[in-house]
Amino acid sequence: MATWLSVLLVLQAQAMTPAPALPTATAVRATRVSEPPVLDGRDADAAWGSAPAIDRFLQAKPSEGAAPRLRTEARVAYDADNLYVFVRAFDPHPDSIVSLLSRRDDQTSSDLVTLMLDPYHDRRTGYQFEVNPAGVKADYAIYNDGNEDVSWDAVWDVATRIDSLGWTAEYRIPLSQLHYSAKGDVTFGLLVWRVIQRYTETVTWPLYRTSRSGITSQFGELTGLEGLSSPAHAEVTPYLVTKNVQGPASDDYGRDQEVTVGGDVKYRVASNLLLNATVNPDFGQVEADPSVLNLGAFETFFREQRPFFVEGKGLFTFNVNCVVVVDCETGEGLFYSRRIGRSPQLADRYGDESSPTSTRILGAAKVTGRLPGGFSVGVLDAVTDDVGGPGGTLEPSTNYLVARGNQDYHYGDGSFGFIATAVSRSLDPSSEPFLHGSAYTGGIDGRRRFGGTFEVSGSFDFSRVAGSAEAIARTQQDPVHLYQRPDGPLDYDSTRTALSGTNLELRFAKVGGRRLVFETAYQRRSAGFEINDVGFLRQADQQMWTSWAALAFRNPNRVFRELRWNFNNWEHWSIAGLPTERAFNTNVHTQFNNRWWLHVGGTLGQLGATYCDRCARGGPAIRQDPYMAPWAGIEGDERRPLVPAFWVNYWRGDRGRSESLELEPEVKLKVSTRFTTSLSATYERNRNDTQYVGTFTDPEGARHYTFAHLEQKTLALTWRLGYTFTPNTSLQVYASPFVSKGTYTDVREVGQARAAAYEARYRPYADEAVAGDPGGFNVQEFRSNLVFRWEYRPGSTLFLVWSQGRQAAAEFEGAKSFGGDLRDLFRQRANHTFLVKVSYWLAR
Repeated sequence: MATWLSVLLVLQAQAMTPAPALPTATAVRATRVSEPPVLDGRDADAAWGSAPAIDRFLQAKPSEGAAPRLRTEARVAYDADNLYVFVRAFDPHPDSIVSLLSRRDDQTSSDLVTLMLDPYHDRRTGYQFEVNPAGVKADYAIYNDGNEDVSWDAVWDVATRIDSLGWTAEYRIPLSQLHYSAKGDVTFGLLVWRVIQRYTETVTWPLYRTSRSGITSQFGELTGLEGLSSPAHAEVTPYLVTKNVQGPASDDYGRDQEVTVGGDVKYRVASNLLLNATVNPDFGQVEADPSVLNLGAFETFFREQRPFFVEGKGLFTFNVNCVVVVDCETGEGLFYSRRIGRSPQLADRYGDESSPTSTRILGAAKVTGRLPGGFSVGVLDAVTDDVGGPGGTLEPSTNYLVARGNQDYHYGDGSFGFIATAVSRSLDPSSEPFLHGSAYTGGIDGRRRFGGTFEVSGSFDFSRVAGSAEAIARTQQDPVHLYQRPDGPLDYDSTRTALSGTNLELRFAKVGGRRLVFETAYQRRSAGFEINDVGFLRQADQQMWTSWAALAFRNPNRVFRELRWNFNNWEHWSIAGLPTERAFNTNVHTQFNNRWWLHVGGTLGQLGATYCDRCARGGPAIRQDPYMAPWAGIEGDERRPLVPAFWVNYWRGDRGRSESLELEPEVKLKVSTRFTTSLSATYERNRNDTQYVGTFTDPEGARHYTFAHLEQKTLALTWRLGYTFTPNTSLQVYASPFVSKGTYTDVREVGQARAAAYEARYRPYADEAVAGDPGGFNVQEFRSNLVFRWEYRPGSTLFLVWSQGRQAAAEFEGAKSFGGDLRDLFRQRANHTFLVKVSYWLAR
């Protein structure tokens, strides 16, 4: 550890070179106008003649603080109801401006202008209004000084125009779409961002420094906003949905016609508090989840895509196990919104082929806002309907409540927050033995940044679930907890009717700097910590110490435009001190001057004696052998019509007995400015010598924890097509066939679980019913969506959706090739769903 710290100190000393002198003008005064400008992309209006020009743009990328290659000017005006911004993007070669059509909020490799506003002027939150020369809009909410909420959609206008001087963007942002305090003189945070795609250059005013942490905290000031009207009080978006759904085989695949009426309401309780409610929501336009075959012990995480729950999610975020991977891709946290409307939990026990795949949400509401003193608040409540099945209740009626608060201080350099969640279920005799009647979690978190460079943060959480003795016994035996391990120190109690636990996380990081950032963190989760009723957690009973450092070389040279080199180290133990993971990783990401990317990395794991306390799913902890996992990837120049990419991942462990190889080629094609398509494939060959099979009890009551050798092959294809008729009208297609198949052999049971010799850890399993022919599997799935979207007036949308699904499964691998499996898949009867959804936006 001393060597590790000494290396960091040397690198930090080398990185502390003074930054070049930069302009200090980071404030502009908005001009009030009596006559609003005509939105036509021209600067002939009187408003633009009187507004002062913002012209001291500088490069943010690739060379921080350098003079821009092309000139940019911006002007700001306003009246009581709207903010107006005119941006002139000068370009001596207008025919070289990259202008691609796409659906709203889709990222394309185009020239861009982005207007960023911080109406609260709290240096933590804000909004982005983005447009490209073709007039394609995108908007995002900003939270936590840089995280983006891509689902946030506002009603606003912009006009673009390409002329002999370059191109222009003329904005009208209704103040009703922003959260701010309308009392007295108002100051907004402001940043204007321009991307010149053919040079892959980004220029901003004021300068956005990539060497500093955060985005909103680097905004300039927009002053002089006087006499602003109070934001509008209410927006109502009723919608009508008609859906044609295919029934089950038992009903001769008959079709049902469903008509649903629902709506969304946004009501401004105060100028800085917004009520957002939905009644009888339908999310049929949302893309299907990717197919996954999970043979592991832990639940698969799927990202939230439903607009009501994605919008504003940053305020409700309270992460757990978010210390190694910067973007917290594990998804673990106290609030996982996909629990609301989840797939019925008891469908496998009481359901049949006619059972629904999701729980109906009767209604949901949330209040969000930020008070003038820097206090952010969010409260969400949702109610789901009960789901019945032929054998009992599949999912009881449930109420979910989440409350989150956060107080910023010292100009956003510090914060202190809390969260509380509650789940209450209406159980009946069929569901009471399996589900918690109530579940509560709470937590506090805080952070403090010093000098914009170093940060200390931490959190403390607690949980409590209650239910019948049978339900709590199942929770104790779940892979998250595994109280029943025969060699473990935990006390399994079948008479418990409640379970409680805590989680502690502490973190120290260097978050700013031109060259080096790093972090070291410790966390401790007790065995009884349980948050999966409304949160997401893979494992309790765990301690972790993680450290990482990243070197960034951002200035272009003769070889590359930028290079990032990362180092990671992590060590895990159980609460009792059993070592379960010890690994080191390094990875390098380089963009060359031809704009191609090269990514290379690798991990060495289980260095020293470590033990897997989850592999036997309640059995003894098993010693693990070292593994290695190199990987590499290349990505083509995004500016070109044809963009290839290729990734390869390799893993080898169990002293060579287990290994996997994954290949991921992808091709993106820009057929024209309005037509794009992509095709990607994932092929994986997996040989696992220690695949868990099951736990069996013999007549004498002894438990046998069995494993087998698995030979598995997986192929997944994903095709996407996008055609944009106009910036407000688009067609998108998603189609993904999936096949995963494998065969089990050599069934063994756990022998001397902690033996140093691999051969001693397992012994033959004598039960011929299992070991004689362990079989295999062949899982086939096809999922597709076709979505036509037309925003026929601002805020009002028509969706036409066709979804198709096919699936098949067998308990043996079969002798066919992937081609034969895919042909069999497409011979399966398709499940078609047709949906028409019309919404109409009203404001008062």
